[in-house]
Amino acid sequence: MNKISPSSLPPRVGRLNAGMAKQDVDVIVSFKPENSFYFTGFNPIIYSHPVIAILARDRDPIMLVHALRDDHGRASAWVPDIRLYGAWSTKVTMGPNWQDALASILGDLGVAAKTVGIEEEFISIQRLAQLRKALPDAAFTDVSPLIDHCRLIKDPDEIAQARIAAKIADLGMDTAVETLAAGGTERDVAIASMHAMNRFWAENYPDVEVCDFGSLEGGAQNGLWTWVLSGPRMFFNCDNPTQRKPQRGEAVSVLIWTIANGIHAENERTVAMGPLPEVNRRALDAILEIREEVDAIIRPGVRYRDLFEKTREGLTKRGYGANIPGRIGHGIGLGAHEHSSLDANSSLVLEPGMIFTFEPNIRVPGICATQISDTVLITETGREYLTRSAGGYLEV
Repeated sequence: MNKISPSSLPPRVGRLNAGMAKQDVDVIVSFKPENSFYFTGFNPIIYSHPVIAILARDRDPIMLVHALRDDHGRASAWVPDIRLYGAWSTKVTMGPNWQDALASILGDLGVAAKTVGIEEEFISIQRLAQLRKALPDAAFTDVSPLIDHCRLIKDPDEIAQARIAAKIADLGMDTAVETLAAGGTERDVAIASMHAMNRFWAENYPDVEVCDFGSLEGGAQNGLWTWVLSGPRMFFNCDNPTQRKPQRGEAVSVLIWTIANGIHAENERTVAMGPLPEVNRRALDAILEIREEVDAIIRPGVRYRDLFEKTREGLTKRGYGANIPGRIGHGIGLGAHEHSSLDANSSLVLEPGMIFTFEPNIRVPGICATQISDTVLITETGREYLTRSAGGYLEV
């Protein structure tokens, strides 16, 4: 079994090892698709057979996959040690099921009877029972917070993919605004935007995958998505685009999520269909002013909750004290919505390498709504907006 070579593995492996040592965890066994990708670089698109990432302290990561995924896994993963379970044609495997294979691997590593980290926020009761049966002498502990904390800081390769995802999202937003100006329905706008993003991806990024993370029952072969909600449908926050045509005097939410090699970006805008009624325009102007005020303090060392409280102050000052949102942004990366939230209760402090969405908003139920979001990277000295399509007041 090879020892870790620090020069050949992503920095996140070292962060995970340090966290494991601090928490006294001997090995992590990861099933969650986003996390197993984090450990290995492999996304099978559909997870009907689990991809299991195994990280023992001071050892190279190991990937355990069904034999059906062997060729795909070896072509995609950055982990060199790939083991197989199950039966598929002439593939040589460690046994008929993942439980026996996992027990064998952990036995060889000398950790089958030690502390095994699992993702309690993800695994089912049934899977936990399977693990207990396969590893009867192990002590299990939850490492979901540890992995989430490591995921807060993006490695250089992840930041590079976020930049690509953001460029694709920008192109999609430009196309959406143009299609709204031409009088398209919600569905027309979504289709045009997604088509443009896919063409841009195909023509400019031949080595980039845009598949998202699937489930046991379905895959997500393409994660370049646009949602459009007009008028009263803005209060749905997220819904499938319809054949509704935005009316003059209405606001429209355009929400775009993209992904490049496993890393997401988000770009959201509120577009005015001609001049807005005073109540809507006032809310939109207020949130644009507040974004500028909060943006001025985004830099390393600032607390998440400081950004939230600055937003609360701005909303209250402008008469929206009864309409404070629950959060003004969230982490983004492997997940389009990662666990960390920019809210009043967060203990997190901005650090270089963090990526989050910046989306203070106003919702006055039944009256007006705003939705403007950018993907932001914290740098050594400040912040960088990865999404850069036209912002501010947009009227078509």
